[in-house]
Amino acid sequence: MFDYDLVVVGSANADLVIGVERRPAAGETVLGSDLAVHPGGKGANQAVAAARLGARTALVARVGDDPHGRLLLDSLSSSGVDTAAVAAGGAPTGVALITVDPSGDNSIVVSPGANGRLAPEDARAAERVLRSAPVVSAQLEIPLETVTEAVRLLAPGTRFVLNPSPPRELSAELLAACDPLIVNEHEARVIAGGGPLGDSPEEWARALLALGPRSVVVTLGAEGAVTAEAAGRAGSGDPSAAGRAGSAEGAEAAESAPPGVEVTRVPSVRVDAVDTTGAGDAFTAALAWRLGLGESLPAAAAYAARVGAAAVTREGAQASYPTAEEVAAL
Repeated sequence: MFDYDLVVVGSANADLVIGVERRPAAGETVLGSDLAVHPGGKGANQAVAAARLGARTALVARVGDDPHGRLLLDSLSSSGVDTAAVAAGGAPTGVALITVDPSGDNSIVVSPGANGRLAPEDARAAERVLRSAPVVSAQLEIPLETVTEAVRLLAPGTRFVLNPSPPRELSAELLAACDPLIVNEHEARVIAGGGPLGDSPEEWARALLALGPRSVVVTLGAEGAVTAEAAGRAGSGDPSAAGRAGSAEGAEAAESAPPGVEVTRVPSVRVDAVDTTGAGDAFTAALAWRLGLGESLPAAAAYAARVGAAAVTREGAQASYPTAEEVAAL
């Protein structure tokens, strides 16, 4: 038995959000709405999203010893996230400056603050927590060497999920650990180093899989997602489920997949988007949790797409995350 269903290693930010009629061009000033402050950060978002769905969740992170840090700790605790491995101090809490236009699209600038001080020794201090879940997820709003150290500390058989955002070049060691690597189109192109990806999301997924990760998910926003993995390993998120076939409701295997690679297109749910902030984090959290339950990658991605769709129908990041009952209603 594990202590947690999911452990998240990542950032915790205060999101400073302003609504705008349109995002400013270079050198332009636009007026916006009143400033709203919300708990955010990719790591904290993922932890809260998973906990809202019912997962036993812990976060490894660092915040400042300041009001924003206390806001984040309160939000995490009230959502049911274990914060024992969240360190405090060393720098001000990280801040994300977010503008949201009427369509719900956003632009974000992040000041890392304490997130940049989450060091490899913090990961080592949290080793017991890291080894207490079947799945560990991470992002890149914290130092890359800390993510790498966390991977090295994982217990044998632990599944590692990485959303490389903001994207940067990844080592062969880190790529080989990803199961899956979760990227949007922009992140995919950065990870590929400017090399050819092909013309379709299915081709992007196959090209990324060839770089070394064990599996890949390409997110497509309102168009759903594409999954890619070696044929025959569906269900491998749970060691007891190795070799078990699985398929997502509504997911269709891509006919163009080459031998040995299983590529699946997963549709999304059509909703009226209000604010896309944090929707990708909700997707990643839901997918990681469902993989830990032993679901196949396409099935987990289909569930995650519904979670992400529910999240965009409300304002904010953590405040928008649905419960399992709300996801089922979709």
